[in-house]
Amino acid sequence: MSVLADLGALRVVPVVEIEDADAAVPLARALVAGGLPVMEVTYRTSAARAAIERVAAEVPELLVGAGTLLTPANVADAAEAGARFGVSPGCGGGVLAAAREAGLPFVPGAVTPAEIMDCLAAGYDVVKFFPAAAYGGLGTLRSLAGPFAAAGVRFVPTGGVSPDNLAEYLALPAVLAVGGTWVAPRADISAGKWDEIAARARTAVKLVEAAS
Repeated sequence: MSVLADLGALRVVPVVEIEDADAAVPLARALVAGGLPVMEVTYRTSAARAAIERVAAEVPELLVGAGTLLTPANVADAAEAGARFGVSPGCGGGVLAAAREAGLPFVPGAVTPAEIMDCLAAGYDVVKFFPAAAYGGLGTLRSLAGPFAAAGVRFVPTGGVSPDNLAEYLALPAVLAVGGTWVAPRADISAGKWDEIAARARTAVKLVEAAS
């Protein structure tokens, strides 16, 4: 889908936890100012839906997505809130069918060959590899990329990706984009450190440019 192509063009997806929906719009504007107009708002807090609604309404130039979608209800809720893409740490529990029903571009989680094959069978060829570091990081991704290259599988590794290893992940042809919390950490969002977040976004963009 075109939204997933947009993620592939940006290459870095800030994964954020928002405790207060009032922080959502300033955060989105900080990311836009830093040249990284995308974020995945995780459904780990009660403010997630309201945060997505506000960003979708007030900062349309930012590509807002929803993460940590664990149930069909989460998927439907995120789509109704205005999320333009969804992400899950797994591929079970009915989330794939729910995303298709909602018409939500979706990145399911998969870390084993069997899970990747299940995603392919359901029509999904972009998968989240999480937690990347715990499942072998770059070495495992290289091993998985080989047999699944013919099927066009692309990965979005998250968990253990940082500015220190970003270039190595992006150098893998099978990696569409990476996700991470380092651009906008939860503590900085809560403290309203928008300038610092914008600066880290700019750094991420420079790292992507250098890697390409």
